[in-house]
Amino acid sequence: MEPDATARAELATALGIVAVRKLRFEGTLAPRGKDGWQLEAKLGATVVQSCIVTLDPVTTRIDTTVLRRFVPARWLEDPEAGSETEVPEDDSLEPLGEVIDLASVMEEELALALPPYPRKEGVELGAAQFAEPGVTPITDEDVRPFAGLADLKKKMDDTDGNN
Repeated sequence: MEPDATARAELATALGIVAVRKLRFEGTLAPRGKDGWQLEAKLGATVVQSCIVTLDPVTTRIDTTVLRRFVPARWLEDPEAGSETEVPEDDSLEPLGEVIDLASVMEEELALALPPYPRKEGVELGAAQFAEPGVTPITDEDVRPFAGLADLKKKMDDTDGNN
């Protein structure tokens, strides 16, 4: 599955990113057991996001493997109210509906694979300092909880050395 330029533009808008330049989703959907299906696929994409520091465009290549197992909803039903349950370790299980929407799976996997905080290479987030004129702003170093202990230890060492 390779969406056209219009579909990629709509997907970029839905995901809140600048652009989806390339997108390819291919694999196999095969029966699993009596009433389940298994999707094994590869997702490849080139996306453009805004840098969180400069807002300049940042291009990222995404290549990920997709594994989804679609099982009848009764397999995933909630236990009785008030009973204790463990969270299943298998996060590839999905409820099987009337249809398996591969486009939705592709969109969800792309959303999960996007870098949450894209940053242009070499860009650093500077420290902002706010204070009234004439007042020295407080820095991160000033508010470290053990900074005072280091000063106290140094004074104690100096006192011990003078005796």
